[in-house]
Amino acid sequence: MKNMTEVSERITRFHLGKEFAAQEILGCHKENDEYVFRVWAPHAQKIWLTGDFNDWSKSLEMTRNSEGIWSITTDLPQEDQLYKYLVKQADGTEIMKIDPFAIQLEARPGNAAVIRDFPQKKWHDGGWIGRNKRSNHFARPINIYEVHLSSWKRHEDGALYSLKELQKELIPYVKQQGFNYIEFLPLTAHPLDASWGYQTIGYYALERTYGTPEELQDFVEACHNENIGVITDWVPGHFCKNDDALAYYDGTPTFEYSESWRAENKGWGVLNFDLGKPEVQSFLLSSALFWLELYHIDGLRVDAVSNILYRDYDRAPGEWTPDKFGGNRNLEGIEFLQKLNRTIKGCHPESLMIAEESSAQVKITGRIEDGGLGFDFKWNMGWMNDILRFYEMDPLFRKFNFNLATFPFMYRMSENFVLPLSHDEVVHGKKSLMDKMFGSREDQFDQLRNLYTLQMTYPGKKLLFMGSEFGQYIEWRYAEGLDWDELSDELNQKMQLFDKKLNELYLNQPSLWQLEQKEDSVVIIDADNKDESVLSFIRQGKIRHDFLIVILNFTPVERKDFHIGVPYKGTYEEIFNTARSEYGGTWTKPKQKFETKDSPFKDLNYQIHVDLPGFSAMIIKPVDIHIKRRRK
Repeated sequence: MKNMTEVSERITRFHLGKEFAAQEILGCHKENDEYVFRVWAPHAQKIWLTGDFNDWSKSLEMTRNSEGIWSITTDLPQEDQLYKYLVKQADGTEIMKIDPFAIQLEARPGNAAVIRDFPQKKWHDGGWIGRNKRSNHFARPINIYEVHLSSWKRHEDGALYSLKELQKELIPYVKQQGFNYIEFLPLTAHPLDASWGYQTIGYYALERTYGTPEELQDFVEACHNENIGVITDWVPGHFCKNDDALAYYDGTPTFEYSESWRAENKGWGVLNFDLGKPEVQSFLLSSALFWLELYHIDGLRVDAVSNILYRDYDRAPGEWTPDKFGGNRNLEGIEFLQKLNRTIKGCHPESLMIAEESSAQVKITGRIEDGGLGFDFKWNMGWMNDILRFYEMDPLFRKFNFNLATFPFMYRMSENFVLPLSHDEVVHGKKSLMDKMFGSREDQFDQLRNLYTLQMTYPGKKLLFMGSEFGQYIEWRYAEGLDWDELSDELNQKMQLFDKKLNELYLNQPSLWQLEQKEDSVVIIDADNKDESVLSFIRQGKIRHDFLIVILNFTPVERKDFHIGVPYKGTYEEIFNTARSEYGGTWTKPKQKFETKDSPFKDLNYQIHVDLPGFSAMIIKPVDIHIKRRRK
C-alpha cells in the first residue's frame, strides 16, 4: 500500500511533468481489500465512479483535491468488472469518459475500462536482454518485418488470429525468413480498425481485439528467445477525438492545446496533444516507459514527428501563427521530443528510438547537446520516395532520371537512417510494391528482386511491410489477411525464397552493417553510367579485405563483358545474383569467377569483366586479393 506522503509527492511530480510512472498513481489500483480510483480533470464540476458494481449509477461521487485530481476509495468493485467516469464538465454537461490510465478496455464496441492489476510475469528472456544491453545497435544488423497484427493472417471465417496463435505461426515465419525484428503498427487501444491503430484512445491499454496483456508479454518473451526484437509504433502527436475518450476531458482543453487551430489535426481528423503542458508530458512519458517495461518492448517508432515539430504542418497560409521567434517551429514539441529521448535513454539506453519524419529542417538523430532530438534512427523518406518513383518508370526513361537512384548517397550521412518500404506505400491506391514495378509479370518480379537488393545493400537499417516478401500483387487490406493463396504460384514461392536468402546474406555479411555511421562504409565505383543505367558501389567492413561489390542493372538489357572497377588485384566471385532461376529469373549459367585486369577504372586501379543479366542485381566478393600493407 502506498502511503499518502508518497502519493502526494508523485502527484506533485505529475503536475511538474516529472512523473514517469503515472499509471502507478492515477487510474485504478487495489490497496488491501479496497480499490482506489484517481483521475485528472481540473475543471470538472463533479465526477462519479460508475460501473458494473453500482449499476452505472451516481452512487459513488469522487472528491477533488486542490490540484484537480479526483479520487475515491471503495470496496464495491471486483476484479474484471467494468467502469467509467461520469464527468460533469465545466459547462455542466454530463458525459461518460474512459479512464486514461486503464491497462485494459472491454471488447468493442464498448470501451469501458476493466478492473485488473498489472500482470506480474516471471520473465525468461534474460539472454536476449543481456545481449541487447551489451551490443551497439548502430553497428549490428537490423532487419524489420512490419506487421499489422490483425491482418497478417485470418481464419477462414474472417476471425482474427489471437496473440497465442500468432506466437505459434508469426514468430517461426519471421525467423525462417531471416528478419530479426518485428515492428507492430500501434498496439494501443483504438475504436476503429480503419485507423490501423493510429487514432488511439488508450495510451496504456493493449487493443482488446489483439489479446490480453499477459498474452503480449508471452509473445514478446517468445520473440526474444528466438533472438527476434519487438518494436511498436507509438503516437504522441495526436489522439482520437471521440467524446468519451480523452477529448476535452473536463469540458475544457485538458490534453489538447487551448488554441483551437493547434488542437485540431485536420489531416487525421484527430486532436493534438499540448506537449508543453507538464501533466501531458507526465502522461505520455509514462506511457512510453510503460510499454518498454511491462512488455519488454525493445523500441518505439514515434509516428508523425513532423506534426509535432512544425506549427504550420498540414496548414494553409493564415491558418497558423508563428512561434515567438517568428518561425514555424513548435518549440514545445521539440522540447518534448528531446525530453522523451533523454528520459528513455536515461532509463533504458539499449532501447531503439525511431522517428517517422519527412522534413530536413531539424536534426532528428543528432545529439540533444548539439540541438538534435536524440532519436537513434529516422525513416529515410527521401530515399523511399525517390527509389519508388525510379522503379515505377519505364526503363527507357531511367537514364534521364538516374539521379533518383544516386542522389540519396549524397545525404546518407546526414542522419542515422532506416530504409522503409512500409505499409504507407502499399495502400490507398498506391499499389503493392509488386504492382508498382514496370512491365510484364516476369519483369515485375525481376525488378522487385533488384529493388530489395538495393535496399539491403544500401547503408541503413531495413524495414519491409508484411506480404511484400512474397510479392503480394494486391494492395494491403486492413480488414483481411494477406493473400497467402498467392504462394500456390511458383513465382511467388521463388520470391519468398529469394527474400529469405537475401535476408540471410544481410545478416551474415558484416560489411553491410558494421560501419554505417562512417563515411568510408561506401565507395562509389560508378554512379555516372546513365546511358546503360547501371549503378555500382562497394560496401566496406571493418577489415580491409571484407567488402562486397554491388552492381545493379536497371534495364532489361543484358550487359556482356561489362567492365567494373575493383580496389585490389586478385580473384573475385559472384555470391548473389537476383536473375537466377531458383529466384524466378531465367539465368542458369554457373556462378562467375573473375580475375582482375591491370587497367584502371575511374578511381580504382583494377577492373573485372562481368556478364550482367537484364534487371539483375549482382553481389561480388573477393576470394584471394593482394592488399599492400599501409605505411605507418
